[in-house]
Amino acid sequence: MGYYFALPFIYLLSLLPMRVVYAVSDFMYLIVFYGLKYRRTVTETNLRNAFPEKPESEIQSISQSYFHYMCDLMLETFKTLTISKKEALKRCRFHDTGLFDRLYAEHKSIIIVLGHYGNWEWAGSSMTLETDYQLYVIYHPLKDKNFDKLIYKMRTRFGTKLIPMKNTLRDMIKNKAEVSATAFIADQTPSPANAYWTTFMNQDTPVFEGTEKVASLMKYPVVFAWLRRIKRGYYEIYTELLVENPVGMKYGEITERFTRRLEEEIRLQPEIWLWSHKRWKHKRPMNENE
Repeated sequence: MGYYFALPFIYLLSLLPMRVVYAVSDFMYLIVFYGLKYRRTVTETNLRNAFPEKPESEIQSISQSYFHYMCDLMLETFKTLTISKKEALKRCRFHDTGLFDRLYAEHKSIIIVLGHYGNWEWAGSSMTLETDYQLYVIYHPLKDKNFDKLIYKMRTRFGTKLIPMKNTLRDMIKNKAEVSATAFIADQTPSPANAYWTTFMNQDTPVFEGTEKVASLMKYPVVFAWLRRIKRGYYEIYTELLVENPVGMKYGEITERFTRRLEEEIRLQPEIWLWSHKRWKHKRPMNENE
């Protein structure tokens, strides 16, 4: 029932001009931050632990900017349902596609690794629209089948294809004859027993091993992608080659390179990373990765 109640409002929001969308976002922010106080304790604790050097006034400022941005991000995501290709590329585009162009010209399939940093949904659309690669995105299907279909529709409108997480290796092997790019959003929280442990944002952090293992098995170059929010509603996508040939690399090296680069970007624009997620709910097991 919740889906059928929410769907008309979601579509209505997606059809509104962007200036109206952001006016709605401003109102949502007041409710979420000051009224509901949604996950403020989690967010501010995460920020204090990540930035022990920052005064409390700056922690509060980042927290406010983060929640304001999260309201923008939610409505920008809804906008994906109806946005035109022209508008999508106006709002989010590559700073330079040279790396992708070179690797595609060499007929190399690649793995793209990124975090929940900036509008990752718009980034997927732009990667499909601006490069020659067939983009596949690894995703975790939602439990609610109706909302899952809606998200699937949003993410595949411009030709992106999705692979359920449990089918990752099987589908990548099946698609091996195709020159493709497969995107992993790799800063989610895995089970601590099946994770690579490292230090991320000043805290012990479990990281998915899957990206590294798949890269080694498939022998694909690994590209780090990130966004910079230029101004409200506008992003640029940047890319950097992390690994040209992953074969024979030491365990954890690819994961460390990704984690260090993501952390560098978060420190530059902290308000656009996902701070309200309980990223550090697990404790490092004894002797793990030591």
